Amino acid sequence: MSQTFVLKKGLDIPVAGEAELRVSKTIAPGIVAVQPTDFKGFLPRLLVKEGDPVLCGSPVAADKKNAGILLTSPVSGTVRQIVRGEKRKLLAILVEADGKRQSVDFDVRDAASLDDAQVREALLQSGLWPALVQRPYGVIADPALRPRDIFVSTFSTAPLAPDAAFCLGGELSAIQAGVYALSKLTDGKVRVGLDGNVASSPFAALKGCELYTFKGRHPAGNVGVQISHIAPIRKEDTVWTVSLASLAAIGKLFTTGRYDVRRKVAVTGPMALECAYVDTLPGTPMKELRAFWGNTPAEELRIVGGDVLSGKVIGPEGYLGFFDTQLTLLREGTDKELLGWIRPLRFNQFSADRSYFSWLLPKKKYAMDTNLHGGARAFLMNDGYYARVLPMDIYPVFLAKACLAGDIEKMEKFGIYEVLPEDLATCEFVDPSKNDIQDMIERGIDLMLKEMA
Repeated sequence: MSQTFVLKKGLDIPVAGEAELRVSKTIAPGIVAVQPTDFKGFLPRLLVKEGDPVLCGSPVAADKKNAGILLTSPVSGTVRQIVRGEKRKLLAILVEADGKRQSVDFDVRDAASLDDAQVREALLQSGLWPALVQRPYGVIADPALRPRDIFVSTFSTAPLAPDAAFCLGGELSAIQAGVYALSKLTDGKVRVGLDGNVASSPFAALKGCELYTFKGRHPAGNVGVQISHIAPIRKEDTVWTVSLASLAAIGKLFTTGRYDVRRKVAVTGPMALECAYVDTLPGTPMKELRAFWGNTPAEELRIVGGDVLSGKVIGPEGYLGFFDTQLTLLREGTDKELLGWIRPLRFNQFSADRSYFSWLLPKKKYAMDTNLHGGARAFLMNDGYYARVLPMDIYPVFLAKACLAGDIEKMEKFGIYEVLPEDLATCEFVDPSKNDIQDMIERGIDLMLKEMA
């Protein structure tokens, strides 16, 4: 019997464009990008050059700080291009797929019978180690550490989030193997968060872990929120997290002996011509998904990898990120509104605090765009205004201000060890002052990494 948490704080944002529960397209991309920038804390050292042949699971880059942490190719083929940015920063390694799906053989093994050293070695050699995220700070997990616990959230409450049961409900055997494998790496437990907003979760059958049920609005599905209720992170603690899609890939590594990161990705949002799922790989070019937005001009479209609150802008020339299970297509809000917020009737605008009449239409979905409807100004003095959408025991505005000021002592006092930027995304959404709260938290984390190293 799992423990149940009912979260009273939070906010569900009714964006139009939810994906239908069907796979519209299976994509075998001709070019796949391995992007070191997807992994915080990874300093890449190239292991290949243009023209080199690779197999699925062949290493293409290693971490300069820890040579054992590798990034590997998700397809077999040839390294076509090394993409660099300013100051020769490595942005991507483009691999041209040969369509043969030849793979490095990592051996089929029973994850439950392995010891920690064998599991660690398998994850490092296969390139799946970077899927493990270490908290505090959200960096790649340190292979030399044993975390207090490992946390997995089996659902997302973000706007238009993919249905986890549809995407991964059929891979329970792989997910179970992943749980057994990760349980070898911690002195504590693997703790799994279940969706209490549905009648039943297929992941409630998992064994070898502690199960917890969460009911509530977004961000109830965030693993950071779940950690704060199950076992909060203190200054001296280290915990790891892993996404459900990555957990399935870890399990398949042991059950099939292959590096397999294929997944169902939800294509969502008001600008999507078709809202459905595609079966594809991380690193897929957005050009392969052009059919979902058709001839919409690039300047009128924003392509977001992830959800509207905490996703990353990709653009039509970009690539699907390693952790992305969702694409959101939005209209660029460049138009100015007559009379602005003082208009008396705004039935097509959503308000979190009943400023408009949207509260009279609780089931309505809104074709939201990227318009901020205002400019940045000073924070509201009332921290409770922001805390009402954040089910965590922290003071969000005081933390954001401490990060903005670079005050490490106050950052520690107000909860920097417990959060990542995504955890405060709802605070940023409701902020009438239009401050980029997530960016403030990110800069605070970067300062902590620099000063506490």
